[in-house]
Amino acid sequence: MGHVGSTVAHYLVACGFVDDLVLIDSNEGKVNADAIDFEDAMANLPFHTNIYVNDWSQLKDTEVIISALGKIKLLDNPKADRFGELNFNRNAVREVAQKIKESGFNGKIVAITNPVDVITSMYQELTGLPKKQVMGTGTVLDTARMQKAIGQLVNVDPRSVSGYNLGEHGNSQFTAWSTVKVLGQPFEKLAKDKGIDLNKINDDIKMGAWKVMKGKKYTSYGVATAAVRITNAILSNSMLELPVSNYREEYGVYLSYPAIIGRDGIEKQCKLDLTAEELEKLQNSANFIKEKTEESLNEAK
Repeated sequence: MGHVGSTVAHYLVACGFVDDLVLIDSNEGKVNADAIDFEDAMANLPFHTNIYVNDWSQLKDTEVIISALGKIKLLDNPKADRFGELNFNRNAVREVAQKIKESGFNGKIVAITNPVDVITSMYQELTGLPKKQVMGTGTVLDTARMQKAIGQLVNVDPRSVSGYNLGEHGNSQFTAWSTVKVLGQPFEKLAKDKGIDLNKINDDIKMGAWKVMKGKKYTSYGVATAAVRITNAILSNSMLELPVSNYREEYGVYLSYPAIIGRDGIEKQCKLDLTAEELEKLQNSANFIKEKTEESLNEAK
């Protein structure tokens, strides 16, 4: 229930997306205060949500767990590296995963915690849940940043821009330009005609989080919205295509690649027709994630 967790919870409560919400945090004063604050808001909302605090037994029949644990101060580093949180978060995930397992939970996990591809893999390995039930927010947010950037360039709503950022939710990610379209038209051709620098856009997207970090020392709204969108896709069985962090057998690791999200989690994995250059970038990103994941799983054991 830090910046991201409390933002996720507020979105769920204010919009009435769930009937029962379990808030779990080691800072009991903070999490209890948040629960009281939400309950104070109920009379002015059109929905009611039942709030439970630090009750792990409630997870037995919970449909979705959203992991937002972390220590954001560790990301305030000059290298703009999401792995700054790794040592702290993998220790925390090891403890949390054990409690999740002991609760009898058999739902879906949506991980926000950075570095999200590694952490998602750890949750799957340590809880023993099927891979299709464990996913990370991945590049859902990075893709939204790409849509925003292009929308602003050509003066259209970001929802009129389609396509994906792929790979790691981190510095090795990339925009798969072959997938990007504006109002149904390939953006690469439009960019060439207008003299738009694709490399600059790609770099700006990767640094999007750090611009927010510089101003307020944390991110919250963008990634919380991404997590709730994924969660609602699960709860409503919407069969929505999103670039979540999911386990790809061909790469042997969790990374961001479009998948169909529904009630059972990852319902189907998509297959993109990528260029040779994009496939090489994706392989490089997968190699980097795999190295870090193996290191963290060995440490956890």
